[in-house]
Amino acid sequence: MKVLVIGGSRNIGYYSAQRLLGNGATVIFLLRNTSCFDTDESIKQYIASGKARLVQGDALKKEDVGKALAIASEGDEPLDAVHFSVGTFPKFSITKGLVLDPPNLCARSMLNLLSVLPRDPASQPKLVVVSSTGLGKTAHAALPLPLKPFYGLVLDGAKGPHADKLGMERVITYAAGWEWPAADGEPDKTILADGWQDHVGPYGWLKHAVVVRPALLTDGDSVGENPKKAGEAPYRALDHEMKGGYTISRKDVAHFIVTRVLPEWNQWEGKRVRIAY
Repeated sequence: MKVLVIGGSRNIGYYSAQRLLGNGATVIFLLRNTSCFDTDESIKQYIASGKARLVQGDALKKEDVGKALAIASEGDEPLDAVHFSVGTFPKFSITKGLVLDPPNLCARSMLNLLSVLPRDPASQPKLVVVSSTGLGKTAHAALPLPLKPFYGLVLDGAKGPHADKLGMERVITYAAGWEWPAADGEPDKTILADGWQDHVGPYGWLKHAVVVRPALLTDGDSVGENPKKAGEAPYRALDHEMKGGYTISRKDVAHFIVTRVLPEWNQWEGKRVRIAY
């Protein structure tokens, strides 16, 4: 298997890449700073062996995303999948909560990726996108009651992390031809400017995509890797809103993507999957 990882310098993208490499996959990283693994022995060994390749570039630049896709597509081995988990640490504002700079990092990066992916379904790699739970009115209504104030005040501002991810999901939904809930409205124009559809291409061309919507993320260990009880499901993964889904560790999101989504693709393709303990 060969996978292009966009957003793999840390967190879910990094943990997924580690698992993929450990399973024998070839991983191509698109990185703004290719020195980020200079002291990382777990990745350096794969760079030395050629199983990991670092491509310098910025997901906010279409030409850089196109370059990474072209490099990942080289050789006799086909590009099987693109793992997209772009994100950054937002800044905190007393009046606005958590604010991203730029406010549309995920949405713009996704626009760039979709603008260079092959349109022919036969040559499209699988696309796995890490998003978030609680996006939009429908998903927010399904959140556990104690989490609603936090999501509403901190994450869901007009220029907060969820506004950006909502824009990202709007772009994917259009490209994939999925239904967009009318109650969720349209993203703010600071996230998606007028005419964004022109960058995506024709409606419904994206055939091989899965969106993973984790609950509130933690830095805990992977329960999927080390189950607390034999035979017990380590976490829940559903293609509809779930009750009582409070948290999930970043390592378990990676565990789900690598051990279930990619090898069980026919089960998950075309779905927006919620994952939580």
